[in-house]
Amino acid sequence: MKKIKLLLSAIILFLLALSCSKEGKEELIEIVVNEKPTDQPDEEPETEEPLVESSPLPDNPQRTGDALAGYEYLISGNYMSSGVPYDAFLLGTSVNPDNRLNRTGDNANLPYDYTAITAANGARVVAPNCMACHAATINNEFIIGLGSHDANFTVNRASNIALLNSGIRALYGGEESAEWQAYDQFRKSIVAIGPRTITQTRGSNPADKITQVLIAHRDKSTLVWQDTPLVDIPEEVIPSDVPAWWLLKKKNAMFYHAIGRLDFCKSFIGSSLLTLGDAAKAAEIDTKMADVLAYIQSLEAPEYPFPIDSDLSEQGKQLFENNCATCHGTYGDSPTYPNLLVTLKSVGTDPELSNHYTESSPMNDYFMDWFNSGWFGTYRNNLQIKAEGGYIAPPLDGIWATAPYFHNGSVPTLEDVLNSTERPTRWSRSFDNTDYDQLKVGWIYSVEQTKADINTYDTTLKGYGNSGHIFGDQLTNLERSALIEYLKTL
Repeated sequence: MKKIKLLLSAIILFLLALSCSKEGKEELIEIVVNEKPTDQPDEEPETEEPLVESSPLPDNPQRTGDALAGYEYLISGNYMSSGVPYDAFLLGTSVNPDNRLNRTGDNANLPYDYTAITAANGARVVAPNCMACHAATINNEFIIGLGSHDANFTVNRASNIALLNSGIRALYGGEESAEWQAYDQFRKSIVAIGPRTITQTRGSNPADKITQVLIAHRDKSTLVWQDTPLVDIPEEVIPSDVPAWWLLKKKNAMFYHAIGRLDFCKSFIGSSLLTLGDAAKAAEIDTKMADVLAYIQSLEAPEYPFPIDSDLSEQGKQLFENNCATCHGTYGDSPTYPNLLVTLKSVGTDPELSNHYTESSPMNDYFMDWFNSGWFGTYRNNLQIKAEGGYIAPPLDGIWATAPYFHNGSVPTLEDVLNSTERPTRWSRSFDNTDYDQLKVGWIYSVEQTKADINTYDTTLKGYGNSGHIFGDQLTNLERSALIEYLKTL
């Protein structure tokens, strides 16, 4: 029993969500992002202004639903179909269920990022829910919709699966038991994902790779699991940072690389691929996703919890509107957001996540066809996967809470975002959620000479680079401080 408890304790977070058209204009537009302040003396010679090449993302009207029903479904719904038997999970977990979601029944005994569900055969099991990657604590405040900044994907989650299997067989009388049958698909997915989704640094998220592995094992039309992959799965894992949910209501395309078009709700069902039985179950889940989207769209960014210098912030607002608003939008009573897909050449940030979908390969070709011509792209409201290269210039609501920055989480603070010359090549942090830098806005960190452990972020690794977005380099220190003070207010 002790071995079973230790083993079950080793089950940790899994990313489940693809964390869930009209043709756009084909011509590129050039946007001046470094306009001179209007009060600049006329006699000062003009300097060449950096230009940003971008294209507007077309609007994608979404389904409407009930936000309250969507919340309940997220925290207690059965969008998972397989998991660890309930009694075995309670026996093995050492996590204190503080019930911060105020759930009732079986779920009151579970950590917030797990949900008890009834499998198709009637067995009660526990599976990860969307909060595993879309909720986090910062400065001791638990925030639903904040991307998990401290999850550890640096280990192979399948390393102890044989012992786990033995424990469940022993507890429930073998593989003929209802509990084993309800656990089996979860087991298969762990075996497939475990060795192929390992990141180099704690906090980095392998969402894209998890999706690739899961669809490689599923028929695109029936969604039925195939034990042998239908396509060769590449070894490399390109990391990403989990974006905040409250930004989605402003966006015309999902994900940093803007590949998620048309129906966002269908994308959310990607989280269920971990345990899904078949397309019939996916269709059942689909009926709930408009409510989930309504809930996500109801979320607002958390307010900055520390003092703000209002005079300095007002100066920063002018700098922002003159330098940043063209791409990132405006804020306040009448906010705007342009929904621009910026080219890799212009933004200069690590290209690997974007390139992964624009460069032809067997896996990439399979990925595009699987979504666009299979169940996800043809059943009722259709999801479209379209890769044009580049990254979305995101909305900045609640940016103070979303460190580390860039699509791969390679930059620890806003000050480093706005001064590329000071960005650390290797840096580490404590992963204490209160270890927050109010001056630089982001995580307190230490500069490292080598990658000593999983807590060190190494920007020399493929997909982990911190280059690009040099638009703040021309600012003076005072201007940079003012701009950061304004960003705290968003």
